[in-house]
Amino acid sequence: MRFLLVDDEPLALEDLQEALSEAAPDAKASSFVSPSRALEYAAVSAFDVAFLDIELGSMNGIALAKRLKDIQPELNIIFVTSHDKYAVDAFRLKATGYLLKPVTVQELRCELGFLYDILPSKSRIRVQTFGGFDLFLSGKPIQFGRSKSKELLAYLIDRRGLSATTSELCAVLWEETQNTAAQKSYLRTIVASLRTTLEDAGIGHILIKRFNSLAIDPSQLDCDSYRFIEGDPIAVNCYRGDYMSCYSWAEFSVASLEQI
Repeated sequence: MRFLLVDDEPLALEDLQEALSEAAPDAKASSFVSPSRALEYAAVSAFDVAFLDIELGSMNGIALAKRLKDIQPELNIIFVTSHDKYAVDAFRLKATGYLLKPVTVQELRCELGFLYDILPSKSRIRVQTFGGFDLFLSGKPIQFGRSKSKELLAYLIDRRGLSATTSELCAVLWEETQNTAAQKSYLRTIVASLRTTLEDAGIGHILIKRFNSLAIDPSQLDCDSYRFIEGDPIAVNCYRGDYMSCYSWAEFSVASLEQI
């Protein structure tokens, strides 16, 4: 990956360089305090992401972003600024991200992870809920032994950390039949299958099992719908009303998402 960094404050630029070197150690960064020099360099060198301050003195960062996009239309823009008042203008430009100084390594990892699937160890677990449901580990899809165990995980992710009892899970997984002893027995089989799948993948820790209930640890996941709720611009742009469209129980959550 190639980064372009522009900030007219040398100390702030140095801080950003250090944070990025930790967040993405294999990336190459080119840094400039002069917007005009950055434009000259961008005309002859390709970049994946530009990290731009907004108040640059000689040139506004929004204007710089527009000129950079003219040169490299596919360039992702992430604004790094001390002010939140430019957020609307940034999103009109379809900026990838908007970070407030001082930026943490974790914030940078999250932004880059969503774009390039280079997530840190606890966030390398990516969840897709828009357009269906799938779980990815370091970019590769997890295969489930049972379709019901996959649906069980989907429902727990939908609950965003809230516990679900055995009776609640039976009611969701078998909507058209009554909660029976046979269902509870089968649910135990499904839970065991899910735990085996997650543990074999080395991510069993995301499942929280308590007496007569299950939950998921949402802090361990990079999930598109979680990002949508947080207002992430990429997730907002990706949503087309197709949240977990393979499961009928998800219709209730679709209504909630569309009210955000």
